[in-house]
Amino acid sequence: MKIFCHIPREDWFCDRFGREYLENSNNTVSHTNLDCDLIWIMAGWCWKQIPVEFLKSKKVVCTIHHEVPEKFKDEKIQDFILRDQFVDAYHVPCEQTANFISQFTSKEIKIIGYWCNFDLWKPMNREECKKKYNLPKDAFVIGSFQRDTEGSDLKSPKLEKGPDRFCEYVEKMKSDGVNVHVLLNGWRRQYIINRLTDKEIPFSYYELPDLEDICSMYCACDLYVVGSRYEGGPQAVLEAPATKTPIVSTDVGMASSVLPVECLIDMNEDYKPSVPRETTIEQAYENILLFDLKNHVLNYDNFFMELFEA
Repeated sequence: MKIFCHIPREDWFCDRFGREYLENSNNTVSHTNLDCDLIWIMAGWCWKQIPVEFLKSKKVVCTIHHEVPEKFKDEKIQDFILRDQFVDAYHVPCEQTANFISQFTSKEIKIIGYWCNFDLWKPMNREECKKKYNLPKDAFVIGSFQRDTEGSDLKSPKLEKGPDRFCEYVEKMKSDGVNVHVLLNGWRRQYIINRLTDKEIPFSYYELPDLEDICSMYCACDLYVVGSRYEGGPQAVLEAPATKTPIVSTDVGMASSVLPVECLIDMNEDYKPSVPRETTIEQAYENILLFDLKNHVLNYDNFFMELFEA
């Protein structure tokens, strides 16, 4: 089967996701050739980049990573309804997203979690990684690698990502006497940077590291914290366990499918698991083996084939 995999080319996770699918799928995959049996729209907001005549004549799968109910209004609803007439089935990575979009479509919604590329994400020595980024030896390093600020003004918090919760969590740890140091990377980190500066909490920031550096940054962390309100993944709930980095997360996206229950937290709590941290790290690692790219990609192939043959 021939698949046209439309990626947004926005230097975002979807671009890498599309490349990994091309390299590992059993199907013939192209990002440029619309001579295909099925169109996979990897980023739903880019659907108008595909000519309507092709959308009408092919089987179409659209991935919806996540939606923010507070932002899903008027124009977004109308755009969803307009696109829906060309879509045969939706792919979503988690139940949270499936439940939300089911209010707006009668089409099939298939839940298939993201995969994890173990060629990219692997454990490394924590002390050596801390030294690489000149992190203080006696500090408790907390990581956050996703954008937290709205692009419209570069100061307002992107609330679905929970940067306010993350900062409250770190501030509470500091008030409890923990020698905290925050490690940041990625675009649009202004909100957290401004708040950490205001509270005199030390941090290190690397704006656009490559994937190899991001891996070693995970490994430099004593804890990675996800404070999100809405997510598709997030990718951190796969990447942190793959690097055997301790992680805690709100119960969003794929978190409950990957992380031990002890790692799912209310953001008002400290990281105090009921079992030794080494146990949760190993359990999380064992859980994500089920999402290994080389095997998990077959679940996507099977879904596309079933839809094509229907």
